[in-house]
Amino acid sequence: MALDIVILAAGQGKRMNSSLPKVLHPLAGKPLVRHVLDAARVLNPRRIVLVYGHGGEVVREALAAPDLAFAKQDPQHGTGHAVMQAMPALADQADDAMTLVLYGDVPLTRSTSLVRLIDAARGGALAILTVNLADATGYGRIVRDANGAVQRIVEHKDASEAERAIGEVNTGIMAIPGAKLKQWLGRLSNDNAQGEYYLTDIVAMAVADGVRVTSAQPDFEWETAGVNSKVQLAELERVHQRNIAQGLLEAGVTLADPARIDVRGLLSTGRDVSIDVGCVFEGDVVLGNDITIGPNCVLKNVRVRAGTRIEAFSHLEDAEVGAHCRIGPFARLRPGAQLGEHVHIGNFVEVKKSVFGAGSKANHLAYVGDSEVGSKVNIGAGTITCNYDGVNKSKTIIGDGAFIGSDTTLVAPITIGPGAYIGAGSTITREAPADKLTLTRAKQTTVESWKPPKKKSAA
Repeated sequence: MALDIVILAAGQGKRMNSSLPKVLHPLAGKPLVRHVLDAARVLNPRRIVLVYGHGGEVVREALAAPDLAFAKQDPQHGTGHAVMQAMPALADQADDAMTLVLYGDVPLTRSTSLVRLIDAARGGALAILTVNLADATGYGRIVRDANGAVQRIVEHKDASEAERAIGEVNTGIMAIPGAKLKQWLGRLSNDNAQGEYYLTDIVAMAVADGVRVTSAQPDFEWETAGVNSKVQLAELERVHQRNIAQGLLEAGVTLADPARIDVRGLLSTGRDVSIDVGCVFEGDVVLGNDITIGPNCVLKNVRVRAGTRIEAFSHLEDAEVGAHCRIGPFARLRPGAQLGEHVHIGNFVEVKKSVFGAGSKANHLAYVGDSEVGSKVNIGAGTITCNYDGVNKSKTIIGDGAFIGSDTTLVAPITIGPGAYIGAGSTITREAPADKLTLTRAKQTTVESWKPPKKKSAA
C-alpha cells in the first residue's frame, strides 16, 4: 500500500502574537512542525506534502528537505481547501493509495497511534483519529448511528444542542482512501457558519458512497492537543518534558525534581546518572555511567564519559569530556574542547578548541583557547592564552608535566616544553625550554617619596 502524507501548516496563528509563523515556534527546542515531520517519516511514506500559507517562504526555508514537497494555500478557506492545494503533488495515486492528513500545530502525535489509524483504514476504509474529552467545546463531534457506526462529523458552530453533548470529537487527523479523496474534495461546499470548506464533510460523503468509516484512538489525550497560543505552547512543553522525565526515571536516572529538567534534543544516559534541578540538555548529549550533574547546568552536543562530575552553573557545548573529570562550578567548555581522563576544569575557567591530556588541571579563573595541553599540566589562576591577534588565531602547545604559574600570559604561537616551569606574573612570547624555569619580571621598586592621592573637596 502506498502512503502519502499531507501536513496542514498554513494557519496564521494570530493568538501567538508573534511575527514567527505558528508552526515554527519551538517545543523542546524544535519547531512544532518538525515534531510532526519526525512522526511522519517513521511511517516511510511515498511522499510528504506540506501545505503552507502565512510566512510561507520562511517556512519553506526552515523545512526544506529532499523528501518534502510544498503547496501554498493563499487565501485560506478551510481544511478541505488546504488539502485541495496538495492534490497536484498527489496526482498519480493508485487504487490502493492512502492519504494521511496531519496538522503542523499538533506536535505530539506518536507514530504508534498513527500506525493504529492506518491499520483501521486498510481495505479502502476512511479512518478518523478520535478522542473523548470531558469538555469538547470548539471541537467537531463524531455522530454515530444506533449500531455505533460513524455517520458524519459536525463542527461545533453548526452542531445542535444534542450533538454538542457528544464527548467523542474529531482530532482532524484522518487516513483517507486515495482513489476517493479527489472526487470527495470536488464535492465539498462552503455552505456553513464559517463559509469554509471542511475536510470533515467527506465523512458523510463516504457513508453515502458505501465506503466504510472507522476510527482509532491515540494512547494519550495529549497526543491530539494543538497549539493556538503561547499558553497552549507552554502547557504542551510541560507535558512533553514530563514524558521525557518519566522515561529517564524508568531508565534509572536520578532526577532531583522531574518537573525541573528540560531536554531539547536527544539525551542518552548510562547507569547511575544523577541530574540536579534546572539543567538544560540541547542537541545530542550522551552521558556515560556514574555521572553527576549539579544544578543549573547547560549541555549542548556533549559526550561525557564515566565517573565525571559537573558542578553547578557550568556550560558545555560541542565538547568531549573524558572519564573521571571534574568540571566547574561556573566552568565553560566551548566548541572543540576535548578533555582526557581525570582532568579538572574549575570555577570561571573557559576552554575553547583545545585538547587537555590526562590529569591536567586549570582550577581557577583561566582562559585556554586554540591549545594543546599535555598530560599532568597545572595551569595557575589568572592564566590566559593570547590566541587572537585581531586577524588570525594562533596555537599554544604546552608539554607534559609543565607548571604554569598564576597570572601568566602565553602569547601564541608559542610552545612550552615538557616539565617547564613558568613563573607567576610572566608574559611569555618565546619558547620556554623543557625542565627550566622561565619568567619575565621587572625589578620590584619601592618609591619612597610617593604619597597617596587625596580626595578633592567639593567646590
